[in-house]
Amino acid sequence: MGKKSIAALLYLTSLLPFWLLYSVSDLLYYILFYVVRYRRQVVSDNLENAFPDKSAEERDVIAKKFYRFLPDLVVEAVKMRTMRATTVSKRIELLNAEEVYQHLDQGKGVIGVTAHYGNWELGIYRLSLMTSLPKLIIYKPLSNSDFNSVYNDLRCRFGATMVPMKQILRHIVKLRNKPHISMFVADQTPTYQDSDYYMDFLQQETLVYTGTERIAKLTKNPVVYCHIGRKKKRGYYYCKFTTLVSDPDCYEANEITQIHNRFTEKMIKSQPEYWLWSHRRWKRKRRS
Repeated sequence: MGKKSIAALLYLTSLLPFWLLYSVSDLLYYILFYVVRYRRQVVSDNLENAFPDKSAEERDVIAKKFYRFLPDLVVEAVKMRTMRATTVSKRIELLNAEEVYQHLDQGKGVIGVTAHYGNWELGIYRLSLMTSLPKLIIYKPLSNSDFNSVYNDLRCRFGATMVPMKQILRHIVKLRNKPHISMFVADQTPTYQDSDYYMDFLQQETLVYTGTERIAKLTKNPVVYCHIGRKKKRGYYYCKFTTLVSDPDCYEANEITQIHNRFTEKMIKSQPEYWLWSHRRWKRKRRS
C-alpha cells in the first residue's frame, strides 16, 4: 500500500464519529489481548522487571488496563486527520501553560520533554495551537517511508515542524536566540551509536538519550516537561507543564538527563497503564 492509498484510507476512516471509533477500539482490545496476544510476553516481562514488588495479579491488572487503552490511542490517532482545532482544545486541557509562556516572553527557546505516555500524538496538536512561534517536534523516523510521510503530514496540520533526530542541530542553530519550542520524546531506545549513557530507570539499567541535555546546554534554554495525562472521561486529556531546569549551566554532566528521566519514571509509577509497555525499551544491554 503506497502513500496515497494510506492517506486516503486514513482520511475516510477519520470521518467516522468518535462513538463508532470507540466501538472499534472495544473490539480491537479483545483481538489484541485475547486473540493475537500482541506482544503479551514483552509487556509481561517489562512489567515484571519494572515492578518486582507487585504481585503477578497486580501486574496483570496493569497489563489489561494498558491493552484497553492502546486501541483508544490507535483510533484517536486516526481521528486526528480531520479533527478541528476547537475539538483539540476541548479534548486536551492545558495546565500551567504559563510555565512555557514565561520563557517565550523572555525571548528564550523552550526545550520541551515528554514521553510515550497518555496521548502524546494529540499533544503535538495542542502544543501547535499554543503559539504561532516555531515548534519543532523531534522524532525517530519509521522504517516504512510511506507511513512515516503520512504520519508526519498528519502531525504538521496545525503548524508544527517535524525534525528527524539527526537533523536537530542544524534547526536549533537557525533558531538560536529566538523564542521557539523544541519537543523531545525522550523515552525512546537509542542505538549504541547514539548514546553510551546508562542509568537506573524503572529498576533496570537503561541506555538513554542525552540529546535533550546537550541541546539545552548548547542553547542555554530552559527544560520544560510536558506531562500528558488522561482524564476519567474517555478521549479527554490534560497537558501539564513543569519547568525542570531554568539554567542548564548550573548542572553537571548527565544531571539534566537524570532529572527528566526521573520525572518520567515518577509519572509512570503513578499511573503505569498509560505508558507504552509494548515497546522493547530495554533491548540495548551494556556491552562487555
